[in-house]
Amino acid sequence: MSLLLHCGAEDATINDLAAIPLPKETRTYKPVAHHELATMLGAIASDLLPEFELVNTQFGLARDGQQLFGVHTLKNGSSAMGLSIGFRNSYNKSLSVGIAVGSTVFVCDNLCLTGDVTVLKKHTLNVVASIESLALSAIYKSRSAFNQIQTDAEVMKGIPVSDNEAYRMLGLIYGKGIITPRQIPVVKNEWLTPSHDDFEGRDLWSFYNAVTESLKSSPPQSIMERHLNLHSQLMNPYQVVA
Repeated sequence: MSLLLHCGAEDATINDLAAIPLPKETRTYKPVAHHELATMLGAIASDLLPEFELVNTQFGLARDGQQLFGVHTLKNGSSAMGLSIGFRNSYNKSLSVGIAVGSTVFVCDNLCLTGDVTVLKKHTLNVVASIESLALSAIYKSRSAFNQIQTDAEVMKGIPVSDNEAYRMLGLIYGKGIITPRQIPVVKNEWLTPSHDDFEGRDLWSFYNAVTESLKSSPPQSIMERHLNLHSQLMNPYQVVA
């Protein structure tokens, strides 16, 4: 199960998405069909990223199908990281359409999102045309975003982190609202005893993945923003120094 679906959403298929009745359009509200958004993003990715192969697609539905959360995961060669396209939508006006491009760490299914190619659009009357145009732009840029995240990962692997430094950063990201009080023990446990051998190194990359592991319990409607804020926070050199 993908990161965006770990908490508060039930696994679904593309047929499940298509079976949910589309709300009526009004003078100020234009619904975007769940299945059409998912299909459009997959098609754009296939067209614009021929060197990547779509290896996994997962959907989650919440609020009786009124909220959609999904991830398309693509792989390029033998890299330990894959390119991910996370997206969300709603029929009850609770969420704007959202798209975020980043990477998946295959060993643990953790998601690394960057804020450079995030798209959020309200359900106004021109939303469908706008989302298609913005999605084209975002996915076109996703190749460079993927490369940047791989570069960021290597940078983080080169920054040693002691237990005391990890605890200071833990307090910082809690203070910034990136994690909740209940997620603090998860980060601490993942830092002290990582679930995956890949993160046993005492460096910023290991700490980053300890936090992303904890974020799997975040409410689906806020998880994209929390990942974006985490990446931004930890890649700020003024915040990674003890």
